[in-house]
Amino acid sequence: MAARRRIPVADGRAALAEWSAAAGGAVPRTTTATAVRYSLEELAARAPGNSVEVRVPPFGVTQCVAGPRHTRGTPPNVIETDAATWLSMVTGALPWADAVAQGKVAASGLRADLSALLPL
Repeated sequence: MAARRRIPVADGRAALAEWSAAAGGAVPRTTTATAVRYSLEELAARAPGNSVEVRVPPFGVTQCVAGPRHTRGTPPNVIETDAATWLSMVTGALPWADAVAQGKVAASGLRADLSALLPL
């Protein structure tokens, strides 16, 4: 089943472009929120599944990557980061490995590696 889009693609791409042009600097919170939510939807569309949960508080969360599905409690594969780090990885400004090495991403579980999926 394909991920349901809540953010129109044009709006999401515009928010990502605005955020990227500002290099993560002064953009309205709503722009950051739209960019994060759109990119999480895009990730779920490109890597459908329920084995990994990606959290970008306070803006959004998604499940992605094919594999075993969890049904209760905290999933075994969780990735959590802040919005600036997430959008930097999505846009290619920050490689996955560097973000993890710098402690900007908390990733637990055998499938909690998005290096093959980022940048989007």
